[in-house]
This record gives sequence, C-alpha cells and structure tokens, in this order.
Amino acid sequence: QKVVQDGDWADSNEDEDLLHVPYSPPRYPEETMLARSKDLYTLMNQRRSVRFISPEPFPQEVIDNVIRTAGTAPSGAHTEPWTFVVVSDPETKHKIRRIVEEEEEVNYRQRMGDKWVHDLAKLKTNWIKEYLDVAPYLVLVFKQTYGILPNGKKRTHYYNEISVSISCGLLLAALQNVGLVTVTTTPLNCGPQLRLLLKRPANEKLLILLPVGYPASDATVPDLKRKPLDDIMVHI
Repeated sequence: QKVVQDGDWADSNEDEDLLHVPYSPPRYPEETMLARSKDLYTLMNQRRSVRFISPEPFPQEVIDNVIRTAGTAPSGAHTEPWTFVVVSDPETKHKIRRIVEEEEEVNYRQRMGDKWVHDLAKLKTNWIKEYLDVAPYLVLVFKQTYGILPNGKKRTHYYNEISVSISCGLLLAALQNVGLVTVTTTPLNCGPQLRLLLKRPANEKLLILLPVGYPASDATVPDLKRKPLDDIMVHI
C-alpha cells in the first residue's frame, strides 16, 4: 500500500473560481404544482424491488439517458464522485454472478445473524441471483473515494458516499420513469473482486449493483405496505 505524501494531494485553492450565471427555472401556478407533485408520487409509489427480470432487450440509449439523469445529482464541492459501469456482455455478467453467489452463500450460511436471515426469508430472497445473468444490463455504481487530476495529484471528494447515494436515488426514479425495474443489491464482500474484474482503479469502491430490465411476464413482488405520511414526516 502506497503511503500518501502531502505532495500527492491537490491544494484546495488550485481550482479556479467558477463564473456564476443566471438561473431561472420554470415557476408553476400552485394548481400545476399540486398536480405535478401528485403525478410524480403516483409514479414513484408504483416502484418496487423486482427480482424477476425479463431478458427482453431495450435501447442502450435509454440506459445512457438514465445514467445522465443520475449524473445531475448534487455532490460535495461538485466533485461528481461516481462511476456507473454498465455491463451487457453475457460472459462478464456470468462472472459477476459467480462472484456474487459465492460470497452471498457464505453470507447467508455464516456471516449474517439468524435474525437477518429470518427477516429476509419472508421476502423470499437467497443467494441464488439468476437475474444477474438474465437482466439485459447490470449497472454497478462505484463511489470515487478521491479524484485523480490530469497532473496525477489527488483531489478530495467530500461526502462521496452521500453524494453517490443521492445519485442512486435519481437513477431509481429515472428507471421507474421509463417503465424499467431493478432491485437494489449491495453485494457484501464482493467489491474488491468486482472492481478487479471490471478493471476499475483503486480509488473506486463498489456501492451498489442494479440489474435492469423489463419485469418478467410472471414477476411477483411481496405484498408490502408503505408507512403513511404521519409516520415519516414531522412538521414543526
């Protein structure tokens, strides 16, 4: 492991001041605001974690636009500390599945507590991840723990995990908007192996893995209910 010297890091004042430009987003009448807020809630309330995904293809440009949307997220000091690795190659998808399933079986059998395994049982989840082969695309979201400037110096990425997590929320909304489904997976103990498989640099750490596609024709989801507004919002 290389020891980081002070000279390896860029000074915060090395970045030039940015020009500010006018900002005038559309302002809606109150009736329109109310309607739009209800419409978006209705759309997003239909979002579910789906483990039964169709192999049916869809245009790569859709994924491109979804990733563009995720990239509009705010980030600490506008460092944009995210890398979205999109995998459609069948052989690579299968290698990812083998890595994930091998680690997940150990997780279920040894690493997870009995309560955790019991809580997952009612959702009918296990270490078999067929969707990693079946889904047309896998999106692996990496957080950049620091940046590397063109001159080779390292740039601090403030709040990188929070920033990337926000971008993942936008990504989920963008997928829902186009009628695609996914399930948010956090492959425990797989990050280093997947980083090497995908040839990502050492400053990137895997945060989340998303299989993406249409729902299978016989897809099912648990009959879950969401908390009512009074349980999730405090108005002072």
